[in-house]
Amino acid sequence: MGAYRTLAAQTIAQYGSRYLAQGDAAEVGEGGPPAKTIIIVEFPSMARAREWYASAEHADALKLRQTALERQLPFVEGASLPDLLPTGCFNLAPGRLE
Repeated sequence: MGAYRTLAAQTIAQYGSRYLAQGDAAEVGEGGPPAKTIIIVEFPSMARAREWYASAEHADALKLRQTALERQLPFVEGASLPDLLPTGCFNLAPGRLE
């Protein structure tokens, strides 16, 4: 598992991505059961995420993953902050959101 995590992290960085969350203590508000570990990675675009997944660099990590863990790997299109806020909520001064 450690070798997979190291190699996967290297490939993620190569594709201009970053980890947003990593945790072994997921808590479920609804439904269940919780995943044992949740990792959220941000890619510059959906195309870049797919490019990373199909890359030769990531193929080496996938070989290790097959013996290290079982997982679900959804790709989800993100939303920008203005898309998530009601109209007119754009005063983004430090510590302030109006």
